[in-house]
Amino acid sequence: MCIRDRPFKMKSKNQLYKAQTIGNIEPIEYMIPYPSTQAIIEGQVIKYGDEIVFEDYNLTNIQFYELIQKTSNWLHNQGISPKDNVVIKESSFLDSILLLYGLWHLGAVAVFLYNPNQKIDESIKAKFLNYDNSLIDQIESLPSKFIPKHKALLNEIALISISEHNSLSFSHYGLLVNANGLQKGLKLYSNTKFFCDLEPNSSFWVVLCAILPVYSMCTFSSKNPSIILTSDNISPQEGFRLRKDWKNIEEYKVNEIGICEENSAVISIGQEPIHLTDFKINNDELWLKGHSLMNGYINKDLMTFKEDYLIINNKY
Repeated sequence: MCIRDRPFKMKSKNQLYKAQTIGNIEPIEYMIPYPSTQAIIEGQVIKYGDEIVFEDYNLTNIQFYELIQKTSNWLHNQGISPKDNVVIKESSFLDSILLLYGLWHLGAVAVFLYNPNQKIDESIKAKFLNYDNSLIDQIESLPSKFIPKHKALLNEIALISISEHNSLSFSHYGLLVNANGLQKGLKLYSNTKFFCDLEPNSSFWVVLCAILPVYSMCTFSSKNPSIILTSDNISPQEGFRLRKDWKNIEEYKVNEIGICEENSAVISIGQEPIHLTDFKINNDELWLKGHSLMNGYINKDLMTFKEDYLIINNKY
């Protein structure tokens, strides 16, 4: 980085920190009960080890955790090290979620591509994995214990999402606090059965399909769920519709959820912001702030701030 670029980078970082502060609560005042994403599954194994978490695969928490550790061993054998940025290519739900948690358990960063043919910024220094068949077949014979050399802290980068519009980075904390806000808003508790039909290629999927079931100790299942999260039209009795068109948020119904990449995933349930998120719409701009806010675009020059809000121009 050029010396003359440093003041701009520092200014951008300070502005982002102010935008991540909501009220008098700064983002370093962590508002969740876990020190890392890795600690979620470890905690749930202690409390709910024999409970089913992913019903379609008949996986209990303890079985899921063992598969995660097998995956971390496989990743280590593939030459993946802590803090590496690793692409999770277009894969099945099970492969994607094992790779995601396996990378986090190892201390690495997951990279998702909205489109598998999208170009990746060279500054990301992404690594690619070499496997053709089902991941389960690859990890079957590996040890179910993996002791990580690095345990990521909440403020470290957990995810890079290369979307149709930008490349965004997300901290472990931002993703977790977003899942926490959605859990509170939907009143999801243990043993609730829910399903979300998003594809594994974005931060939306990471929060709604990978983190939320484990965080809330619900059962993620496509078999007769009591709540469905979908981009399709759905009745309030069946579940919630996911909407990206935040410029129309004043028209949202009570069973419609606003989603926005820059806020990790969810910004509102109906027209109300989720916990620790604040926003307003001004002339086709979304003014956004709160603890779920991303850690920035990879290209920091693209970020704009006004009055301690991150400004997002209308994309939809």
